[in-house]
Amino acid sequence: MTAKLDLFAAAPSLMKSWMSTSVATASSLEPILAELVKIRASQINGCANCINMHTVEARENGETEQRIYLLSAWREAPCYSDRERAALGWTEALTRLSEGHAHESAYEALKAQFTEEEQVKLTLMINVINGWNRLAVGFGLWVDPAAAKAAAQAAA
Repeated sequence: MTAKLDLFAAAPSLMKSWMSTSVATASSLEPILAELVKIRASQINGCANCINMHTVEARENGETEQRIYLLSAWREAPCYSDRERAALGWTEALTRLSEGHAHESAYEALKAQFTEEEQVKLTLMINVINGWNRLAVGFGLWVDPAAAKAAAQAAA
């Protein structure tokens, strides 16, 4: 896949701000939970770039191959905590919002596992990964995870 344009060259100031927001939201909750959320949203959105990037980052944070492989079937897999399940349910509800507004049960699970502050942090993180998915799919991005990590560190 060849990128249609270089986002950081086309809109450097906005992309630097976007990257900073991305780093801030991702670091606001526990690292493995953040990566599971990013992978699941990226699976739903069909973003190969982000799936590739966040599975690498999940492994670097100690996530197991089994849990990464089972993520698309998290409801049936016994290896996720109630907190992770609540986050994944909320991720799916918000990522699939255009399919209908059936997110009340997901919100109830979210409230049981996350403080109000954490709910906002998680929701912002879900919004950011959905934004990255749209940028990557829309512009045909394929970024090496090591290069993305260096760019994120430079933006921080």
